[in-house]
Formats: sequence, C-alpha cells, structure tokens
Amino acid sequence: MTPKPVADADGMDHLRWECSRCAAFSPVGDLRYACTRCRWSGRLTLVIDYERVGAGRPPADVLLTDEHSLWRYARLLPVGMDGGGSRRVRSRYVAGWTPMHRADRLARRLGLGRLWIKDEAANPSGALKDRASVVAVADALDRGRNVIATASSGNAGAALAGAAAAVGLRCVVFVPRGTPATKVTQISRYGARVLVVDGDYDDAVRLSTAACRRWGWYCRNTAYNPCTAEGKKTAALEIVEQLGWSAPDAVVVPVGDGNILVGLYRGLCDALAMGWIDRMPRLIGVQAAASPAVHRAWAEGAADVSPAPARTRAESINVGEPQDGFRALAAVRDTAGLVVAVEDEEIFAAVDWLAAESGVYPEPASAAGAAALPALVARGELGSADRVVLLNTGSGLKTAPSAEGGSAVPVAADLRAVAAIGITEAAETGSEADLDEPEPKW
Repeated sequence: MTPKPVADADGMDHLRWECSRCAAFSPVGDLRYACTRCRWSGRLTLVIDYERVGAGRPPADVLLTDEHSLWRYARLLPVGMDGGGSRRVRSRYVAGWTPMHRADRLARRLGLGRLWIKDEAANPSGALKDRASVVAVADALDRGRNVIATASSGNAGAALAGAAAAVGLRCVVFVPRGTPATKVTQISRYGARVLVVDGDYDDAVRLSTAACRRWGWYCRNTAYNPCTAEGKKTAALEIVEQLGWSAPDAVVVPVGDGNILVGLYRGLCDALAMGWIDRMPRLIGVQAAASPAVHRAWAEGAADVSPAPARTRAESINVGEPQDGFRALAAVRDTAGLVVAVEDEEIFAAVDWLAAESGVYPEPASAAGAAALPALVARGELGSADRVVLLNTGSGLKTAPSAEGGSAVPVAADLRAVAAIGITEAAETGSEADLDEPEPKW
C-alpha cells in the first residue's frame, strides 16, 4: 500500500517513520516511540525521499559544510534545522565530527591493510551516545517537553544529562545497580536526577519507560526512541566523508543493545542511496561472551534475539534483552557481516594493548571490538588487503575503576632512583649524547 504523503509544518514531508517489522508508516511529526500496530517490538526506521534531499548531487551541495558537528547532515535527520530545538542545542552542545586516527602500528602487528579508529571519546561527554542524545533533546524541545528521561548503564545518561543541562531541560536518569561511580558522578554533576534501580539494565529500561508513560516525560530510551539510531548514524556518515567519500571494507562495532550498529547501518544506507559511496562495508558486531544475546541469535541463525544472561564486567554492553537486536541482526546480514563474541579477559587485555599501540584509551566496552581483531584475522575474516575502521565508543576515563591495572612504580624525586629502576638505556635516536641543548628550566 502506498502511504499518503506526510505533511509537516517544518518542511519535513520528505521523511516518514516505517516499522521495522510490519512496514506500517507514520508521520515523522508524530511523537511515536514504537509502532502502534506492533507495539513494543516494532522499532521505527526513518524513510527518506532521497531525490527530494538531492541524491546524485555532490555532498557539498547537500551538507551544511559550515557545521563541524553532526548537524552537517541535518537534511538526513528527523529534526528540522528550522526548529527551535536544533538551533538551541547545536550551538550549546556540539557533538560529532570526531577524529579518525590512523593506527598503522597496530595494523602491521595485526596483519591488516589499514586500520583507523573512529574516536567517539572526543564528544562532549566522552562517548558516542552524545549523538543520540543531542538529536533527542532537539526533538524534545521542538515538542515543548520540559522533562527528558532515559535508562542507562552510564554513557547514555551522561550524554543526555549534559545536553539537557546545556539547554535547560530537566533530566532523570535510571541506572542499574553496580553502575560505575565515575559515571554516576558525571551524570549528577550535570544536574540530572539519578535513580539507582535495584536491578539490572533491563530493569532500568522497563522502569524508566513506565515512568515516562505515567508522568508524560519525553523518553530517550535506546531504540525505543527512534531518534537514537538516527543520531548515531552520523558517525557512519563522518567515517565515509573522512575517508574521502569511500567505504572501508569493514567496520567493527561493540554490541550491547545493538542500536549503535543499527545507527551505523542507517548512515551507510543513506550514503549509498545518496550516491556518496559505491558499496556497503561489512558490519562486524562484537559482544562479550558473558552477555551474548545477539551473538547467540546470529550463531543459531535465528530471525530475532531472545534474552540471555548478562554478566560481563564491560558494563556498557552488559545487556540481557537487547532493545535493537532484531534490526542489528538484519543489518549484519544485509552487509554480509558477522557477530562474534570475546571473553572478558580478552576485553580487559585489549584496553591495555589498544591504548599502548594506538594512543586511544578505550573503556572496556569499546575495547571489545579491538579484542576481536586478532581472531578475525586468524580466521581469515579480515586480512592484509582490508581497510578496517574500529569504533571507540567511549573514553577509558569513564570507567577507570572497572579497568584497574597497568603498571606504575613509585619513585623518589631523585635521578638515582630513576636509574635504579633499569629503564634508562639510551633511545635509538635522541639520547642525551646526541642532543646539544640546555637542561630545561621548570
């Protein structure tokens, strides 16, 4: 059935929501979190009339090139640039346009052709979740809401609290028992009300959703609010733009709820439909073996994801009931990708070697992607001809207590004490004998 055109006062009639399960349409201007026909299970995907946006034209004709943030892709987002919400938030909480670091040293050691790290720790709150929260906050403002809420294991809550603080929205964040103190502190410092739920992340999702329904709060919950994946898709658009409008061979993504993977897929679909890339990269999802719901469904060839026990110490991907598992599986299959699982020991080891060999310090959940790389190369899934992007979803500084380790040696303020440690061999270049410069003055 051909849907009726969507009329929208903000000039958004080239957009509409489509249910990922039953394909029912709804206007983008409607405040709907899930399909009214499928209820909770039907996630909404943004459908764009690409010809109306400018498909086939050079990116510079479509993008807002003066915007060095996610808003450069505003014409592909469900929040209009003319709305007061986007104007307020884009100038006060600048998210997106994060760096892509070349990791040549690590690529050589792993046996990859090229490796880049898309460093989402450069976002304002230190995580990729800023992208979703900024778009959600803009939407909430446009709809006249004054309270916004979410469930979070930490990163989404901090991102939402920061964006809400910047524009003066009241914010409530539901976190599960055991959320790292560093993340709870960050959320509360932004002025949000933090509610620690006596349960796990899935319990926090259920409680926060019920609270939003009960009191009419705007709900930012991952996947349940379709703006979340649409905000995250801007990371994929940046990746291909930063690679000169070319697609890498693979993008490696840590998976909890599956919404980040879905967001990247949506961005790549946009780039392909607009004619900005000529092929789709493979999406490789990585889960913790101790939180394997999506991986289990993939391995079993299931059409959907069933709940599974979640006990990983990488708390940002410690999800028993993935909120976007159905679409994540579909995205992986559509790109000829795969889903793999890694042990917690591999994840926490990867925190160390990724930081030491690339200069990017990831939180444990982010390191899951890196932890999978050696096995992916050994299995022949990736190799020396491949151009690979690894997504760093959050800073290691956000979860320092859960990633304790490293090596630090106490030393007296005396050169003899330094010499006694045994680290004073001359460097290959630049040793003291080679340098003719005065001792620095401190």
